[in-house]
Amino acid sequence: ERHNMSMKPEQAAGFQKVFDKLVGNVEQVLLGKNRTVRLAFTAMLSGGHLLLEDYPGTGKTSLARAMAQSVQGSHSRIQFTPDLLPGDITGVSIFDQKKGAFEFHKGPIFSNIVLADEINRASPKTQSALLEVMEEHHVTVDGVTHPTGEPFMVIATQNPIEQAGTYRLPEAQLDRFLMKASLGYPDHASTMLILEGSAKKQAAELDGVVPAEMVVKLIELAKSVHVDPEINDYVSRIVEATRFAPEVRLGASVRGALALIRASRVHAASLGRHFVIPDDVKALADSVLSHRLVLDPEAEFDGVTANNVVGKILIDLPVGAPAAS
Repeated sequence: ERHNMSMKPEQAAGFQKVFDKLVGNVEQVLLGKNRTVRLAFTAMLSGGHLLLEDYPGTGKTSLARAMAQSVQGSHSRIQFTPDLLPGDITGVSIFDQKKGAFEFHKGPIFSNIVLADEINRASPKTQSALLEVMEEHHVTVDGVTHPTGEPFMVIATQNPIEQAGTYRLPEAQLDRFLMKASLGYPDHASTMLILEGSAKKQAAELDGVVPAEMVVKLIELAKSVHVDPEINDYVSRIVEATRFAPEVRLGASVRGALALIRASRVHAASLGRHFVIPDDVKALADSVLSHRLVLDPEAEFDGVTANNVVGKILIDLPVGAPAAS
């Protein structure tokens, strides 16, 4: 992180205003999903990608489209299938007879918000093509680099049900997602409203809240939220604790710690604060770290989840205590 000027209180207030407007806009389409919508925008404004683990029919497409409309950006959806090829995502070079040269035809990855649906149904080779673009923000074909454009966010979904013919994403690749969340089915009250047809709008009818260029500025601005050394210490102790937890075979990496700081900055600003407090870290630790842990098969068999492990660490770890020497 480069050290830019620290965020001012009035900048934090402005950030909160825009954030709440974005969330409120999407909530016209997705009823009763405040927490997940906030997480999704937190991921976007952290410059990160989101993994949704969900059953079909929970509104993932609506979420991606509503977010894209809200930031006046482009949106595409890629349905992952066993026969999907890397070129189906990135695009391909096609020989142009008239020009006597190859021309690059951009694939659906060239959108501000890309919904990668059922990512665990595609072959590992195709998965890694997606993950590479997520990391690099560009596609290189025949030695020419094509940037994806900014903002650029992938919302990938995977089915929680272990189905035949699915490929689990390797842990090293799950690390590319800033956060993992789930929409889940709407609660009873929201379902009643949906059935009465009172979800105010379809995603396609939503108004824009801010232009896409503004999102790029907000991502930069969020990096200026102040992080005290004590917060860095707290985050590194949480991440270290994931490595020593008895139920865990592989804990979170430094990338996980950096992701948690990045997201905590956005979380603070989204609440109108220009500095991070331990509550920001606590609010996001589960969403940012759980998918990065590999559990011991025996613990997994006993029903332990990564969420349980992170939850327990947050309870056990004192906030301001100095790191154990």
